[in-house]
Amino acid sequence: MTTWQGWHRFATTDPLTPPQPGDPPRSTEKRLAYHSSFVTIRTPAISQLATQVRTLMILGRHQQTTARPSLIVTGPAAAGKTTALLNVGRACHLAHTRKNPPPPGSAHPTAPVAYVLVPPGATAKTLITEFARYLGIPVAARMTQTQITDAVCHTYTHVGVQLVLIDEIHRLNPRTTTGAQTADLIKDLTERLPATFVYAGINVTDTPLFTGTRGAQLAGRATLITCGPLPARHGTHHPFRDVITDIENALDLHHHKPGTLPRHAPYLHQRTAGRIGSLTRLIRQAAITAICDGTERITKAALDAVQLDHLAEQHNRPTRNR
Repeated sequence: MTTWQGWHRFATTDPLTPPQPGDPPRSTEKRLAYHSSFVTIRTPAISQLATQVRTLMILGRHQQTTARPSLIVTGPAAAGKTTALLNVGRACHLAHTRKNPPPPGSAHPTAPVAYVLVPPGATAKTLITEFARYLGIPVAARMTQTQITDAVCHTYTHVGVQLVLIDEIHRLNPRTTTGAQTADLIKDLTERLPATFVYAGINVTDTPLFTGTRGAQLAGRATLITCGPLPARHGTHHPFRDVITDIENALDLHHHKPGTLPRHAPYLHQRTAGRIGSLTRLIRQAAITAICDGTERITKAALDAVQLDHLAEQHNRPTRNR
């Protein structure tokens, strides 16, 4: 998805849908593929991010003199940050193309959304080259960073990029010379491109990105959205159990009894530390096992037999050893 062709394919491909009453049964292979890809579960963070992005894009639409307000999605690993980022980017892409369908045979389609990953050990030049690669902007070895930046800003403005998603932002360290230059490049892009920038990274507020002069500039322009573990209870609501219910309703198993998984919410919260990434992996893996062994249902014993990611297993180890 770090090229326009890949992003366009992702954004315009119909998302997976859970089985509906009356639908013909899917084959085993199709059900295995379905649980491998699975549906996107709408979490509170996705809803909050969607609202904030929509508001800030309107807020900055006619701003000319300074960088538009931006957003930072932060949180621990496996908390669903990238999923939230991609979900909101797809919604923006589809909303734009519905309102502005390209003319038939148009050789210059609009590109409302750009998705860029910060490469490991990023320098300003390697990062701006990633921006260029996304839209297929030719970059010659002899080109300077300034020349590539000028080409990127011209092309991104020409094709109508309105939303720039930058993932893995925690890889930047403004305390180093190369990191400082890269942070300055991003600041320059936010001032030259008529787009809203959204960043995502692991525990961004604990990194050097929020310290020093450059950190103060970023913190002063960006709204922070925390994509953290889901609490078992929030007031009178049970966000974690609600998400489990949504996941269970999306399963395609022949003999699974609805309501089984929500009853195990305390156990699942302990197993996954409330992380949406670990939770969906646990249930999907158990569903795939249930299809392969013919049981077609998920039990607590089946969940307990799944070995999760190391982070979740380390969190759960004291309880499981008692």
